[in-house]
Amino acid sequence: MAGHLLKNCAAVIVDEGNGPDIRRNVDVLTDGPAIRAIGEGLDKEELPIGTVTQDASGWFVYPGLVNTHHHFFQCFVRNRADLDWTKLSVIEWLDRIYPIFSRLTEECFYHASVTAMAELIKHGCTTAFDHQYCFPRQAGKRLIDRQFEAAELLGMRFHAGRGGNTLPKSEGSTIPDAMLETTDEFIADCARLIDAYHDAGRFGMRQVVAAPCQPVNCYRDTFVESVALARDRNVRMHTHVGEGESPVMQARHGLRTVDYCAEIGFCGPDAFYAHCWELTHDELRKMAASGTGVSHCPEPVYLVGAEITDIPAMSALGLSVGLGCDGAASNDNSNLMHCIHSAYMLQCLAASTRDHPVPPPADFLGYATTGGAALLGRGDIGRLAPGMAADLFAIDTRRMDYVGTRHDPLSLLAKVGIGAPTDMTMINGRVVWAKGEFPGLDEARMFAQAEAAIATVQF
Repeated sequence: MAGHLLKNCAAVIVDEGNGPDIRRNVDVLTDGPAIRAIGEGLDKEELPIGTVTQDASGWFVYPGLVNTHHHFFQCFVRNRADLDWTKLSVIEWLDRIYPIFSRLTEECFYHASVTAMAELIKHGCTTAFDHQYCFPRQAGKRLIDRQFEAAELLGMRFHAGRGGNTLPKSEGSTIPDAMLETTDEFIADCARLIDAYHDAGRFGMRQVVAAPCQPVNCYRDTFVESVALARDRNVRMHTHVGEGESPVMQARHGLRTVDYCAEIGFCGPDAFYAHCWELTHDELRKMAASGTGVSHCPEPVYLVGAEITDIPAMSALGLSVGLGCDGAASNDNSNLMHCIHSAYMLQCLAASTRDHPVPPPADFLGYATTGGAALLGRGDIGRLAPGMAADLFAIDTRRMDYVGTRHDPLSLLAKVGIGAPTDMTMINGRVVWAKGEFPGLDEARMFAQAEAAIATVQF
């Protein structure tokens, strides 16, 4: 793999382990999958054979973003004004939308994954976790295999969350029969995927997470067995928590969801939950004490119109926080860059009602980089420094959009927002998006194939 020299970057966000620092007018040199050096005049040093030099004058270079919660398959249910969450509870909304998901085919899952990953990459995301919990019977069991295929096509660093639902609708879940699995089916396929794909090595491009969909739609033994498998195979655990289901859990089990998961052992430094907007400060303290992390998805909060996730309290309590786009059913885009801005603005909206101040804008960039890396258990991504993965994106700031903003690159993404695709995205030392193209790929062809796949499903 050739190295790359980004020459004369206007600003590079460097973090050597002590927090982010802005370096001005420096070069970035990559060597294979890793960053080799960041500094001035690197072109005067001996460069790796085949190094490609890029004039980066005016560029702000950032660590690649880490998406910690998504549902790629939902990209095929976008821009549906009839699925109006604002007039429904979460449980009522799930009752409406799950039957639609149950009609998807294997080809739909593949092309939806290509669609979501392509949009993520265009907007600076270099590592993506996806929570794939939808396994309609007619689609088969190789849906995550196809996701890994899509990730390889685009060059995405991919963490696959093998999800599943086991509780029948007749026993109180929202899951159509066509999407149900048994606990044994679910655990067996988790184990298969770990054996086939999980790479825990440095710069690994493929990992697997044990991710039963949500306690409200699964039998208890599904979560018990997930903990046993994850701890035996040393993989992460993930599920949905604190998004309106706690009253149902309380009525069904006598425990709200955080305590239910803790009782089972589905918590700890190797576990992270999506959403958590309805959690009490006492529940957040319990999560902080156990080391359980949070993937904050700001976009669905707008749709729910109820509690705004208390990120200031989470920060004050020391919880590990990452950011996620969430699926298109509750966020019609796959743009994690936009989520940085919307997450910050959402907290500003609620600032007067909080016990703790809104974290600085730069912290929201941190949630999407080092925070996400921590949730996924990665010490090799999420920041730019020699020896770290060459995962980064660049914005050419010599545009009217950035007049008056360039003095503070750290706050730019949260305060101002980035409204256009990046000028370059690099993953594992490979340029996967540049000059408005996916090098070596035909975007028009990918678009046509995805649209054709959508047309095969009756919605």
